[in-house]
Amino acid sequence: MNIIYPIVLSGGGGTRLWPKSRPDRPKPFQNLIGEQTFFQSTLARLDEAGFASPRVVSGEAHTGLISQQSNHGQLAELIVEPAAKNTAPAIALAAARLDPDAVMLVCPSDHHISDEPAFRNAVQAAARLAEAGWLVTLGIDPTGPETGFGYIERGDDLGSGGFKVRRFVEKPDEKTAGSFVKRGTFSWNSGIFIFTAGQFLRELERHRPEMAQSIRESVAGGQTEGGKFHPASVPFEAIKGESIDYAVMENAEKVAVIPVSMGWSDIGNWQALRDAQTKDNDGNAALGRAELVDCKDVFVMSDGARVSVVGLEDVIIVVDGGEVLVIAAKDAQKVGQLKGAKDL
Repeated sequence: MNIIYPIVLSGGGGTRLWPKSRPDRPKPFQNLIGEQTFFQSTLARLDEAGFASPRVVSGEAHTGLISQQSNHGQLAELIVEPAAKNTAPAIALAAARLDPDAVMLVCPSDHHISDEPAFRNAVQAAARLAEAGWLVTLGIDPTGPETGFGYIERGDDLGSGGFKVRRFVEKPDEKTAGSFVKRGTFSWNSGIFIFTAGQFLRELERHRPEMAQSIRESVAGGQTEGGKFHPASVPFEAIKGESIDYAVMENAEKVAVIPVSMGWSDIGNWQALRDAQTKDNDGNAALGRAELVDCKDVFVMSDGARVSVVGLEDVIIVVDGGEVLVIAAKDAQKVGQLKGAKDL
């Protein structure tokens, strides 16, 4: 087994976790579960035998936070995007900086994974498929009819825990999601990918040749300074931004999925963050000063003010930086519609 090269993607405004997540301190760089931030937990998860030092792809705005939250020499390289162009160009930048035969592990910097041995076992299985020319994604065993995730349907068994992808499905409605869970052949799309750098770039060239050409020009004209690689801005800024799912994964022929149960959450909203906390016998959890009486499934986070809650159920209360958010947990996906979040 060749060594695996982790690529950590760090970007996004994080409006779904407003008011805690803001442009100057987004979700990856906050310790919302445990003592480490999501970014630090991601690096720690990759600090194991068989993994090379991680490369991080990020915008300029977050390079200071990345430097603060990573140990000296911990990163192989920080690739600074000239502009935010979604995941396909970001991954292509990293791929172009590696040997074509290098097995890449692409992972977001803000996911929570509680079963790290299961994660590493799945990555090793995926790496074996990647070395055989497959583009692989980790599929999460669904625990319910979640409508906030994309789904992956499994096809032929490839051995070693992998399956050929039959199709990708966009975020379904609740009835459709329920039917997927009952059928037992669908996984949630985790956004974690494994493939060789060369295979990914060949597929990008095949399906998005203009993007591939701009990446080549941007990398060729880039400069390295103090552990940071700055791609040339003009060709990169000309790229039409697109996700890896649309640009490559949904178009390529040899695409595989490794189903895995690893205590995964993308912590994509306040309900997901609540569900990842250690809770009391009534399902309540509090971070900060709080008193809860006759409550059930209530989550409180406060940066200072004492929060007292009586007789509520399935509610989330957040106090941060002079802003107060109170929502029903079932409506957590709607936080991004608030004017306060939109004004970030």
